[in-house]
Amino acid sequence: MSKKKILVVDDEESIREFLQIMLKKEGYDVTLAEDGQKAVETLKKKSFDLIISDMQMPNMTGIELLHHVKDQDPDMLFMMITAFGTSETAVEAMKMGAYDYISKPFKIDEVRIVIANALKSKGLEREIRSLKKVLVKENKFQNLIGNSDIMHKLFEVIRRVSIAPTNVLVTGESGTGKEMVAKAIHYNGPLKERAFVPVNCGAIPENLMESEMFGHKKGSFTGAISDKIGMFEAADGGTLFLDEVGELPLTIQVKLLRALQEQVIRKVGAVDDTKVTVRIIAATNRDLAAMVKEGTFREDLYYRLNVILIKSPALRDREGDIPMLANHFLNKYVEKMAKPINKISDEAMEILKTYKYPGNVRELENIIERTVALEGGHAILPESLPPLVPTSSGERKLASSHEIEITEEGVDIDKIIGQIEKELIVKAIHASGGVKKRAAKLLNISFRSMRYRVEKYGLGSEDDEE
Repeated sequence: MSKKKILVVDDEESIREFLQIMLKKEGYDVTLAEDGQKAVETLKKKSFDLIISDMQMPNMTGIELLHHVKDQDPDMLFMMITAFGTSETAVEAMKMGAYDYISKPFKIDEVRIVIANALKSKGLEREIRSLKKVLVKENKFQNLIGNSDIMHKLFEVIRRVSIAPTNVLVTGESGTGKEMVAKAIHYNGPLKERAFVPVNCGAIPENLMESEMFGHKKGSFTGAISDKIGMFEAADGGTLFLDEVGELPLTIQVKLLRALQEQVIRKVGAVDDTKVTVRIIAATNRDLAAMVKEGTFREDLYYRLNVILIKSPALRDREGDIPMLANHFLNKYVEKMAKPINKISDEAMEILKTYKYPGNVRELENIIERTVALEGGHAILPESLPPLVPTSSGERKLASSHEIEITEEGVDIDKIIGQIEKELIVKAIHASGGVKKRAAKLLNISFRSMRYRVEKYGLGSEDDEE
């Protein structure tokens, strides 16, 4: 590591020399200046991690030097040297931006500790700023990864839509990353510093929906032991993401419409309205226009939500992005699981590229996560992957039992049954429009059992209805 550079500014030669000797012993790179003007000239030629300046000096006082330094670099670390009994002046300097002060006569241990803490604090500040930049950068497009034409068009739409606080409807199949699109819109826009509140409309029981969305007053119903703010209030000033909005019951649709039209909500048990300002981004894998015709979704609410329509593309429509996504997930899970895997072999990648992914990006991620967990070597090989077999068209699908041959080496029956079970669950979810309660009925299993299998195979969180 390079030495920390410190500029010492004092008109007393003995003080300068004392600090130079002490700081050099501590391993710092020390430069001296006899007054504020000389310090300004030095700062034009060299950068420093810390400036230590006397308060009272000819030509330019320490306060004047502080003002000059902060005008040039507001983040520069600056410490004052004060005479005994002038701590009030030093405190004023701290209000103007000085980090701390040291008093004459010096106590070496105190000086050493104050300087070390100052530089450590500066390092932490830089690290925090760097992390914030990374977080904002990562949040801007989340895990929306791709270099295909369809993804470039999606990125451009997100950039345009994010600027204005217009309501947006995101459609697409389960697993295409609709929430990622919503987050990308939020974090690319003027509300990026405000709350992003996701609500899964299909996962909240109907009898609790109104309270969860709009909040309630203490005593408004059995179990309401205190006031509760709802999702609208939590998102006030920011973005409310209504995932699987097609699952909202008609009674809640009416209240949602009022909230959108009038920018007010009424808590359960309240007599007064509460003003809220939120941007709505809704998402669904259902055909809301068809639901409007069926009478299961309000037409006026549909048009309130569908100001701008964005479609999140299926993975089969952007096959060229599969290698990029697969490698992204490989790096993610290799790091998470501390595995020595460093690549996906060409043969394994060809298999991944020809599979059609009914579960979309989420399924690809699940396949890579599972493969990394089970792989003991340094590369993902074809035999590392789940049993994917080619169809007559050359595409691949999850293997069915009658297509599996039993060889002399034998087969892993638990692995095969697990893949078949997962395939059936994915198909049932797809056939039910992503509603897991319906998918459970199609498979003749309980919803509880369905939730267990969904969590087991990484097809969504256990309370996720998507």
